[in-house]
Amino acid sequence: MNEWSPAPSADYLPIKDHGLIGDGRACALVGRDGTVSFMCLPRFDAPPLFCSLLDRRRGGSFLLAPDGLRLSRQHYVEDTGVLVTELRADTGIVEVTDAFLLQPGARLEVSTPVGAGELLRHARVTQGSVDLRMALRPRGETRAERQAAGWQLTCPQQSVKLHLTTSRPLPGPECTLHLSQGEDLWVRLRWSEPQAAGSGRSVSQCLDDTVRAWRRWSAFVVADTPRPDLVRRSAITLKLLDYAENGAIVAAATSSLPEHIGGDRNWDYRYVWIRDAAYTVFALRRIGLPDEAGGFLHWALTAAWRDGRPHVLYDVDGRPPHPEVIDAELEGYHRSAPVRWGNAAAEQIQHDVYGELLDCAFQWAATGRPLSADLWYRLSGLAEHARTAWRTPDHGIWEVRTRARPFTYSAAMCQVALDRAARLATRLHLPGNAATWAAEADRLAGRIIHDAWDERAQAFTEHLGATGALDASLLALPLRRVLPADHPRMIATTQATAQRLGAGDGLLYRYLPQESPDGLDQPEGAFLLCSFWLVDNLAGQGRTDEAAELFEKLCSYASPLGLLAEQIDPRDHSFRGNFPQALSHVGLLSSAVVLARAERGMRPELSTHAWFR
Repeated sequence: MNEWSPAPSADYLPIKDHGLIGDGRACALVGRDGTVSFMCLPRFDAPPLFCSLLDRRRGGSFLLAPDGLRLSRQHYVEDTGVLVTELRADTGIVEVTDAFLLQPGARLEVSTPVGAGELLRHARVTQGSVDLRMALRPRGETRAERQAAGWQLTCPQQSVKLHLTTSRPLPGPECTLHLSQGEDLWVRLRWSEPQAAGSGRSVSQCLDDTVRAWRRWSAFVVADTPRPDLVRRSAITLKLLDYAENGAIVAAATSSLPEHIGGDRNWDYRYVWIRDAAYTVFALRRIGLPDEAGGFLHWALTAAWRDGRPHVLYDVDGRPPHPEVIDAELEGYHRSAPVRWGNAAAEQIQHDVYGELLDCAFQWAATGRPLSADLWYRLSGLAEHARTAWRTPDHGIWEVRTRARPFTYSAAMCQVALDRAARLATRLHLPGNAATWAAEADRLAGRIIHDAWDERAQAFTEHLGATGALDASLLALPLRRVLPADHPRMIATTQATAQRLGAGDGLLYRYLPQESPDGLDQPEGAFLLCSFWLVDNLAGQGRTDEAAELFEKLCSYASPLGLLAEQIDPRDHSFRGNFPQALSHVGLLSSAVVLARAERGMRPELSTHAWFR
């Protein structure tokens, strides 16, 4: 059980003082103060119904908490996405359970709709008595009408109608009621049609069914690793970001949480990046969840061929997101504007997408799944594009907002595309230029070894063919088997990256903006994924004790609920960037598996000896 913490005194809760709930279509952040502070309906990338996380006064929220709050703490119902917040007031304690309800018999392991389209909030007084305050305030103009079963709220800004029902008659969506020990209040906020919500079930049955569905899915997770508690929680968090209808996986639950307070590195991450989702599939497969790989691969290739080429990111339907706009009405988290909806990176060229998709297909086939003729036709087309794409400058993995450059990581992922296509064609006897792809993959790996190496820096650098700065993304080369972790130049690069991009306490910056201009000229936090990549490299180089020590340090940054943000502020270890961030949890999962193999005396998957043709 997590420790009690004082009630928040600031107007904005720390990012880590929130839990995530969801149903595979939409999700919400619930704060330690009993407030639903971020929630988009009816799906991840829809306009927000509540976003007080980005503006306490105008963003909209759903509060359920006692007056006179003094202490609080949160925990998840074990192995589920059901959240419990305990709130202690002067006169008593109330326990609030929050869940997005799932349909009866829901199977999370199958890419089908499972959500009931309903948020359940259950408040129960466990000690003393409290004056329980409820305040349902959607963002924007809202019209509330009393109905026989409760209230209907019409929200034009979100184009949604809400149905509010409660177990006790209430005078309106905002009220206070007195509850004593043993008394409770059920609050149901529904946006689906009644029959879809399974309205014939009792509230307790609905919650029990939801818990049962989560635990059925969680049983598939293989967590025979260091920190199995965080491995399971990371897997559940990634599942909460998985769009159940088609296998799309969003990068994070939120938009515009700042990478630096007072800066404008505030981006909308409620979309599907090919790169992020491919890393997620890689991680989930390694802990016993291969079916997610097939769902994503089908989704990604359908999206990629809508207009003839793969893009960097899509909405959950596989279409371009809305154009990036600034919401001038909202002040931003801790008054750190701007708040953005949409993401202009969708228009960028990033060559890594070829390798991400081919690697996903390779993983899928490696588990015995078939590749149809149509699917292989599309994949082989990607390999052909990769043959020449790497020669063209792009905007790279970090999506710089400057002119395009010849990034080493992008070329490396084109090498991955060629390598995986060659392996697939050879192993599965598929049509295509397998010998040519294999030869070009070898040549491109050689070019990376020589053209990206800076003798003076004793490291691979961000650019091919020119001296560049250090880039922590190159720590991912062994993960993608472009180079083994124990290659002498990879060992040197690992050391140089740890020294020169180190932010202290095991944290790494992605790059240094003053040396690698990104068009923003502002600081940011340390990027958690890069530190997990460092763990993997240390393990792959036989430095297992160092890797395990660093892994434990990184795990210590997780929130009391086991959640991770995109970045950590090196000054005070507070969370920065969007939250929870899929890539950070992917890094934790992958490093846990690498360390588990090392501890059993198995050769790390990233070593030279694990290579095969």
